[in-house]
Amino acid sequence: MSEELRLHEGRSLAQALEEHLAEWAERTGIAVEIWALPAHDVSPGTARAVLATLGEALANVESHSGARVVSVAVTLGPSGLRMTVSDDGVGFIGPLTGRGVTAMRTHFAEVGGTLSINGVLGEGTTVTGAVPHRG
Repeated sequence: MSEELRLHEGRSLAQALEEHLAEWAERTGIAVEIWALPAHDVSPGTARAVLATLGEALANVESHSGARVVSVAVTLGPSGLRMTVSDDGVGFIGPLTGRGVTAMRTHFAEVGGTLSINGVLGEGTTVTGAVPHRG
C-alpha cells in the first residue's frame, strides 16, 4: 500500500511533489529526476488524483521494479495536466492488474482523466496520466 500524500494548507502541488520526491529518494535510495513540475496550481480534486497516483506508482517502483532511477514530470498546459512516472527497472510483459493499478486508474477517472501503464521487459515501466482541461 502506498503512503498517502496530501496537500497541506499553503503548499502548491509542485511544492508537495518536490518535498515528497526528495523524502522518498532519501528513504529508498532510488534516485529521482524531476523533469517538470506545474507552474500553476490545479483543482483540489486533480491535485489529490496526482498525489495519490504518484504515491501508488512510487510504491510499485520501490516494491517491484528494482529500479535505480525514477523520472517524474507533471505538466500543465492548454490541453490539461499530464503526469509521467518512468523507472529503469525490470519492466513487464502483458497487462497489469491488481489493487494498485485499479486505484491509480480510478484516481484519474474520478477527475475525468485517463491513465496508462506501459512496460518494456528489462528496461522499465512508465505510468502516464492525463486530465483534460475543462474550460
